[in-house]
Amino acid sequence: MLTAFGRAFKTPDLRRKILFTLSIITLYRLGAHVPTPGVSYPLVQQCISGADNSNGLLGLVNLFSGGALLQLSIFALGIMPYITASIIVQLLTVVIPRFEALKKEGQAGQTKMTQYTRYLTIALAVLQSSTLITFAQNPASLFNNPACTNILSNDSVVTILIMVLTMTAGTGVVMWMGELITDKGIGNGMSLLIFTSIAAGFPASLWAIQQRSGWDVFIGIILMGFVVISLVVFVEQSQRRIPVQYAKRMVGRRVYGGTSTYIPLKVNMAGVIPVIFASSLMSLPMLLAQFNQRADGNNAGWVDWINANLVTGDKPMYMALYIGLILFFTFFYVSITFNPTEVADNMKKYGGFIPGIRAGRPTAEYLSYVLTRITVPGAIYLALISLIPLIALVLVDANQNFPFGGTSILIIVGVGLETVKQIEAQLQQRHYEGFLR
Repeated sequence: MLTAFGRAFKTPDLRRKILFTLSIITLYRLGAHVPTPGVSYPLVQQCISGADNSNGLLGLVNLFSGGALLQLSIFALGIMPYITASIIVQLLTVVIPRFEALKKEGQAGQTKMTQYTRYLTIALAVLQSSTLITFAQNPASLFNNPACTNILSNDSVVTILIMVLTMTAGTGVVMWMGELITDKGIGNGMSLLIFTSIAAGFPASLWAIQQRSGWDVFIGIILMGFVVISLVVFVEQSQRRIPVQYAKRMVGRRVYGGTSTYIPLKVNMAGVIPVIFASSLMSLPMLLAQFNQRADGNNAGWVDWINANLVTGDKPMYMALYIGLILFFTFFYVSITFNPTEVADNMKKYGGFIPGIRAGRPTAEYLSYVLTRITVPGAIYLALISLIPLIALVLVDANQNFPFGGTSILIIVGVGLETVKQIEAQLQQRHYEGFLR
């Protein structure tokens, strides 16, 4: 492994790409600590020190921004608007014929879809930054810290417009940085920025556990983390390979086909998307209850019920609904991202078939059957991994940003594996041994 790293840095082209990626990541982390104009940075730090944002949508967005959200920095929104825009555009390809046609047009259509995603990202950034500033005008509710006072130095219309413009521009810069890494660096730029944001919170989360529970629990959690990472790597690499045979066909004087390949169906085809969807939906009841709270404490019955059952992750009702949503969104997302009928039609068009299965409709039914059987353990795996932070909340009083579980570990391992594979491919092109051999 260390030898492979040395060879990677000895190769001029690969070294340049790695150093470029690291420099962009450094700039991204520096921007996460530059405050937005109109925000009192010392007061924000005081509010953060007593904040409790382990639950809800703000906690998730703050995790993805590497803590920049609650610091109200110029990169406060991070890459979250782009992720949301990408998911929306991907879902719209199922219901809008124009988007579906663009998806089938190859590189030109993909370029157009990327442009739509960028426009939607800026629109979402304007909306989310306006919402965040509205919350910032009531910092006690934003930070869940009653002692938090006004953190805005000036709440005039002009100042608020400047803050919205700054945060929106910051989102555009972050999006540009991610695309620069993809084009000139190593790995997928957007994924690496998310990886960096989450990894930046690991030391603080682990040290907080040590301060709260002592060295014995800290060492136990570290050992558990290695076990969880090993299991996640094993499952993320697991796939069902469906063999495909292509018949020989004569085109002019040349013979095409006659080759064997396979369709790789991953156990976790949905990735981390179901967890993000489920976390977002679970935060909605808490937001509704928060907006309907009364100062005198005489709340409506449904508000008290939500506060008692759906606010913190250590409640059985919260865990049950969370698991149910993850299972539902796993099947839903897989069903819209992998179309067995389309795959079967493409195979039939190019003379491909699965040995023992007739082309056309029988192939589509077989692929659907196999996909369902694979998605079941994949959905259960996602639910179990997502429960780890909730269990930690009960056992060691850790928050839901517990590093070894849920969204954090899935993104860290997934992006890490993908980046290592790309570096390995670069090394193998230059006749070097990779990391995984």
